[in-house]
Amino acid sequence: MNNKYKILVIEDEKNINNLVATLLEANGYRAISAFDYKNGMMMYESYRPDLVILDLGLPDADGTAFLREIRKDSYIPVIILSARADEREKVNALDMGANDYVTKPFGSAELVARVRSALRSARHGSEMSSPDGMFEVNGLVIDYGARRVFIDDAEIRLTQTEYNIIALLSEHSGKVLTYSFIIKAIWGYNDLGSTKRLQVNMANIRKKFGAKPGKKNYIVNELGVGYRMCDRND
Repeated sequence: MNNKYKILVIEDEKNINNLVATLLEANGYRAISAFDYKNGMMMYESYRPDLVILDLGLPDADGTAFLREIRKDSYIPVIILSARADEREKVNALDMGANDYVTKPFGSAELVARVRSALRSARHGSEMSSPDGMFEVNGLVIDYGARRVFIDDAEIRLTQTEYNIIALLSEHSGKVLTYSFIIKAIWGYNDLGSTKRLQVNMANIRKKFGAKPGKKNYIVNELGVGYRMCDRND
């Protein structure tokens, strides 16, 4: 396979790190291994990988420290691979910019599918555009070319996944997009946890947008169906 995607695996348990690296190599990717935060940052700076698989329980720092650091200037896809199954841990990681969260023990096929999906989402997300390159409604501005979002001239900092969701909704503004449609467009697959993942991302988006119950907001939740971005006629 030419021009293999480089995937950095930051996992301190050597058997798991080796397993993931072998799995990635067998599926046509180039795996780069690191076993702690410090080494992970060095590998990241040296190789500039296309995706990172990140454990949270690193020996010299929490994995979220790595996530926080690279999110200062990069939207590279990050998949958390952790034994922490608590919902608050997942929400925190996603809120900090993780693209996906896989709990241990994990299925090999599932992990590879999530890697494929994250890479596809990043690739498609970087190509998102509209005829005029801009979406504007009621003070909300989406600059597709720069992948930036503003509300009343103040920039709203979104993760890559959050931006992709907003861009998708805006391209279909005024129409209700079902949960299934959004999930497949953003992640490329739909499993038992996908709806929850979408809801977590959407809750983060609405919080950043300053959404308040009972008030007119940019995104409408059509309960049990999906979401709709308000258009110029709302």
